[in-house]
Amino acid sequence: MDLQEEIHRAGGFANLELLAKQVVEGFISGMHKSPFHGFSAEFAEHKIYNNGESTRHIDWKLFARTDRLYTRRYEEETNLRCHMVIDNSSSMHYPPVKHLEHHNLNKIGFSVLAAASIMEILKKQRDAVGLSVYSDTYEFYAPEKGSERHHQMLLGQLNQIVAGEPGTKATDSFTYLHQIAEKLKRRSLVFLFTDMFQADKEEKELFEALKHLKYNKHEVVLFHVLDKQKELNFDFDNAPRRFTDVETGEHIDLYAENFRENYTTAVAGYFNALKLQCARYRIKYVQADVRGDFKKILTTYLVERQKFG
Repeated sequence: MDLQEEIHRAGGFANLELLAKQVVEGFISGMHKSPFHGFSAEFAEHKIYNNGESTRHIDWKLFARTDRLYTRRYEEETNLRCHMVIDNSSSMHYPPVKHLEHHNLNKIGFSVLAAASIMEILKKQRDAVGLSVYSDTYEFYAPEKGSERHHQMLLGQLNQIVAGEPGTKATDSFTYLHQIAEKLKRRSLVFLFTDMFQADKEEKELFEALKHLKYNKHEVVLFHVLDKQKELNFDFDNAPRRFTDVETGEHIDLYAENFRENYTTAVAGYFNALKLQCARYRIKYVQADVRGDFKKILTTYLVERQKFG
C-alpha cells in the first residue's frame, strides 16, 4: 500500500493535487458564464493591465477577443504573495465523513480542497503561497514561496490535516492570527478558513487580530465555512437527539423541531452581525457551504487578486 492509499484510508484525500486540478479545470471551463468571459485558460499566463504600466507586453490578440487589456506574465515575475490560514479546531471536522470525496466533504475537507485549488492557480501564475494551521496550538507555519518543492510540501501538510483525528481541540484565533500578522513581513493576500464557532468575547478578540492584519496592509478574506443545511437551517428530523459541543464536550438533549425557529433566527442574526463587522473593517466576508461547489471561492480569489494589483 503506498502513502496516498494510507492517507485515504486514514480519512484523507486519495489524491489532493489531482482533485484540486479538477476543481480548477471545471471552474475555468465554466468561466464563459462568469464576468471573466473570454479569459478562460489564458488567465493563468496573464495579468490585468494597470494604467501607467508599459504597454510593451500587452497581449493585443487577447484584447481583440475579450475587449480587455492584459499583459503577458513571465517566469521570473512573482507579483502576489498569498497566505492561507486554516482553523483546524474540532468543530471544523463536522460533519463526520468516512471517505472524503469532491462531493462528500466536511468543513475541514472543504477548506483544504479550496486552499489546494487556490494554490493550483497560484502555481500556474507563478505566485508565492504560504500556509498557517492553528487550533488551540499553532500547528504549522510555512512562509510564502513559489517553488514546486514548496507546493508539494504544502499539499502534503494539507492532506495530513484531513487525515488526522479531530480530537478535542478548541479555537484560539486571537492568539495565532496576531502571531501570523507578525510573521508576514511583506504585503500579502490572506485567506482565512474558519467556521467562526467561538464564544462572544473570542469573536471580539478575533476581529482585533484581523484588524492587526489590516493594519499591516494585508488584504483579508474570511471564508466562513459551514454546513448550511445543518448549522444554519437546523435541518434534523424530529427524533430526540443529543447535540454535543465537540470542543468542550458539553451536550443538550432536545427535539430539533421544537427549537428550529428560535435557532435559525439567532444564527441568522449572528451571521449578519459577522458580515457587518467584516464590512466595518474592510474585510471580505464570503459564506462557504460545504455542500456547494468551489465557484464562489475561486471567483473571490480572481476578484481579490485583480484588486490587489
